[in-house]
Amino acid sequence: MAKPPTPEAPGATRKFLVIVDDSPEFQAALRYACRRARSTGGRVAMLRVLEPQAFEHWAKVRDDLERELRRDAEALLQKLGVEAAEMSGSAPEFLIETGDTKGAIKAVLAADPGIKILVLAAAAGSRGPGPLVASIAKDGVGFGRKLPVTVVPGDLTAEEIEDLA
Repeated sequence: MAKPPTPEAPGATRKFLVIVDDSPEFQAALRYACRRARSTGGRVAMLRVLEPQAFEHWAKVRDDLERELRRDAEALLQKLGVEAAEMSGSAPEFLIETGDTKGAIKAVLAADPGIKILVLAAAAGSRGPGPLVASIAKDGVGFGRKLPVTVVPGDLTAEEIEDLA
């Protein structure tokens, strides 16, 4: 759950928001955000978005499934957090939201003015840039405030990311 908005303190740490998904290019976005956070004294915030479950007539099944999905998301974030902390030099912030991805990003941004940059990775090859990147390119960001979006090519090597970040 996102925290309620708080005023940003002077000199507050700039956060790089990365959407944790199951795409192969996700690692490029995470690595880039971590390297940028390290080089700028920032911090990485990792958002995992859970799809809402639609078991209207089976509330217990839906609740059990949602609990299991949340546990899995927490375990994944903890695992990735070790890697992110090593690359960025500081512990990342973990966020879990339920809903559509753009709506979840909007909620997180409304709750945390310290998030200054959204880092996404574009899919490599003929698959297109990926659904979130394509949606933002087509419809605009629309997150309720101005926010730079960094799109990292998903096929960059670790060395290329190191050089860029």
